[in-house]
Amino acid sequence: MLRSQFEEDLEKLHNQFYAMGQEVLSQINRTVRAFVTHDRDLAKEVIEEDAEINEYEVKLEKKSFEMIALQQPVSQDLRTVLTVLKAVSDLERMGDHAVSIAKATIRMKGEQRIPAVEEEIKKMGRDVKNFVEAALDLYLSASVDQAYEVAALDEKINHYFDSIRELATEEIKKNPEAIVTGRDYFQVISFLERIGDYAKNICEWVVYFETGKIIEL
Repeated sequence: MLRSQFEEDLEKLHNQFYAMGQEVLSQINRTVRAFVTHDRDLAKEVIEEDAEINEYEVKLEKKSFEMIALQQPVSQDLRTVLTVLKAVSDLERMGDHAVSIAKATIRMKGEQRIPAVEEEIKKMGRDVKNFVEAALDLYLSASVDQAYEVAALDEKINHYFDSIRELATEEIKKNPEAIVTGRDYFQVISFLERIGDYAKNICEWVVYFETGKIIEL
């Protein structure tokens, strides 16, 4: 494979990865909106469209392995392909968690809701989406310094997780009949927290891509 062909394939790989990231962003945005507005139809759309994200993952993995086998890249080139492979896996898991939130939306039909908790979940979902978006932009800019700044957003997501869990617990104490609802709230904020973890992983892969060092941000 000629160098020019390799660079062209690498550019396509980056573009497909970013396209996958945008699809995942859309899934996160819609699944949170479905949950807080109790929109079961939108939740079903999120579940059905998960197949597209899975197809992206398969295509990107196949292309990455082909490039490694045919070109046998080393150093920076190899790190580039490996970064895509690892980051693709993180995106796919984000999509899985978006689907899990959508399933919770459908499961909660008829359950008693706690508006104060759902308002905080809405805020958490918005900031998780912003975190993922910042991680994808970071992937394009490949700035190590910025990677540390973006990864720090994970602390805000963790704070949401703790505060919403406490709020939900207090509300359930006031109204024990909402305990089943509380279970679903706990699951949803856990899914959002995990999406934040995967966004932070992408920041770590950017650092690896630029420096060759595997670190924990």
